Amino acid sequence: MEGLLLLLEQHGYAILFGMVLAESLGMPVPAALALLGAGGAASRGLLHPGAVFGTGLVAMLIGDTLLFLAGRYTGWWLLGMLCRFSLNPEACILQSAEIFHRRGRVILLFAKFLPGVNTMAAPLAGSMNLPAKQFFPLDFLGASLYVGGWFGVGYLFSGVLRQIASGYSSMGTLMGWVAAGLFALWLGNRVRLWLKSRNETPVPTVHPHEVAGNPSVVIYDVRSHGYYDAGTMRIQGSLRLEPNALAEHIGMLPREREIVLYCTCVNEATAVRVARMLAERGIPSSVLVGGLGAWKKADLPLEPVPATDVVMLPKFA
Repeated sequence: MEGLLLLLEQHGYAILFGMVLAESLGMPVPAALALLGAGGAASRGLLHPGAVFGTGLVAMLIGDTLLFLAGRYTGWWLLGMLCRFSLNPEACILQSAEIFHRRGRVILLFAKFLPGVNTMAAPLAGSMNLPAKQFFPLDFLGASLYVGGWFGVGYLFSGVLRQIASGYSSMGTLMGWVAAGLFALWLGNRVRLWLKSRNETPVPTVHPHEVAGNPSVVIYDVRSHGYYDAGTMRIQGSLRLEPNALAEHIGMLPREREIVLYCTCVNEATAVRVARMLAERGIPSSVLVGGLGAWKKADLPLEPVPATDVVMLPKFA
């Protein structure tokens, strides 16, 4: 932390702008620490209080505006990307949308102080068609509370921050060893998962031209998200198989036809996961190599997702 304080004193406005903008765009950057440090520097006359507040506020509003517009013009795609690391992407999208629809206007005032919600609020507002004339005033007030709050604490308690920073400095070597140990544990876990994946039974795969026009094959779309916008495309003749509610659909899967699964994930991750789950229940299946992207590249027929399969999430009028 002492290093951050020194950087803020030497390159205050640029460092502050970059860190606040990065956090507002969803990056794991501690903007609160930057605002605390800038407040401390301002109390000692090294930075101008008004300029610090303005820099932090402008950076946060730029990030929020970019996410709001991204949500508005990409629909639910961006929200799906933000939710992809959750245990249940579908639940993440549905629950976030429901909560925001009920309390979105109030949440915008305090979202910056809520980890996880701070990044979701702006794209949710865009995806759910919250009018810009409502979003921007509320976002301005919320950003002002966040920037002003952390800056004010740093300004009023700059001496305490210095003492804390000195204490951290004296523990630098110990913290370095702790960080190295945590990295070693993380690396060991990644190696363990890699070794485990090598020992798993390979999943059968097929290529688009092997499947197209084959009447003995039934194709299932197992994308973990992507059914929230009208006009979404899928492979012609394919059916929806919800990967997060597989148990409910097992009894409806045909046993006399070959089952092929596809998704849009890297390395067909969702389709492979579903194929292994089906195999555990005695249902053989194959994964389409390259997923929907490979099918499109092969110029094979697509169709819009039927309206009955589209999950209509709530939107602001």
